[in-house]
Amino acid sequence: KGMATEAKYSIVREVGRGSYGVVYEALLNQTRTKVAVKRIHCNVPENVELALQEFWALQSIQRQHENVVQLEECILQNGRAFQPIGRRCGESHSHLLLVETCLKGRRCMDPKAACFLWFVMEFCDGGNMNEYLLARSPDPQLNNSFMKQLSSAVAFLHRNQIVHRDLKADNILISHGRGGPIVKVADFGLSKVCQGKGNVNQHRFSSACGSNFYMAPEVWEGHYTAKADIFALGIIFWAMVERITFRDGDTEKELLGTYVCQGKDLIPLGEALLENPNMKLQIPLKSKKSMPEDLCELLRDMLAFNPKERLDAFQLEARIREISY
Repeated sequence: KGMATEAKYSIVREVGRGSYGVVYEALLNQTRTKVAVKRIHCNVPENVELALQEFWALQSIQRQHENVVQLEECILQNGRAFQPIGRRCGESHSHLLLVETCLKGRRCMDPKAACFLWFVMEFCDGGNMNEYLLARSPDPQLNNSFMKQLSSAVAFLHRNQIVHRDLKADNILISHGRGGPIVKVADFGLSKVCQGKGNVNQHRFSSACGSNFYMAPEVWEGHYTAKADIFALGIIFWAMVERITFRDGDTEKELLGTYVCQGKDLIPLGEALLENPNMKLQIPLKSKKSMPEDLCELLRDMLAFNPKERLDAFQLEARIREISY
């Protein structure tokens, strides 16, 4: 914005870092409102790919949904120049495509200049769903509320032709609302916006992506649809209700997720089902008391081996409302 103008945001502290980039807590200087800022370094082609997927997904949700993290704005930094991009500034689709080609080819950039995409998003003060749940004792009412909120969010995304493809408790943020905690689906780096009208479930994907423990059997095979999101959600719900966790080999963190034990090895459920499609899922895994029959039934329908027999997001939303849990 030129050196003379006052900076719009001030960075307070770093809150997380991954292979994709860094997330900061920041303040909008004018109002002192907290925001989360994710900075992605765009000198690496893989990062540009992730940044653009996230950008297109968040960009394409015009209407807000309480359970999807809200993008305030996206800023392209080239050296010392900061340029807001996105619909808020009335830019056309062609302008956004220009940004995309420019980032992908980096032809318009000075290769030595720092090039970053900054995503400014609403700030979630409760950390991610893993940390939040593991710091508290199990609470059926909270679980029920989280299941309603998450199924509503995924139905909203699918209605808007967005398939997330990386749903896991780590990618779900918690915000403290007046009526209790609010979950926010975040991290759209692997998401796909399906072009064209029609049912999102008709769209076929072939590149396997996501985290092993949440991947549906058909994702392991490399032919799947939006119903892979429902399988991942089933893993999250089951793990949340029964507090089933595993230790992530890379980070040593305790993560919510269900799996099958073979000797000392933990096998992701999707992979185990692929080896043995007739495997009966042992739901509940721990105690009978913790789960009413209709919840067990619901989880089985979310974790069905055959995607055709699995619920879609819209059926799930209706079923969750009727559950006696």
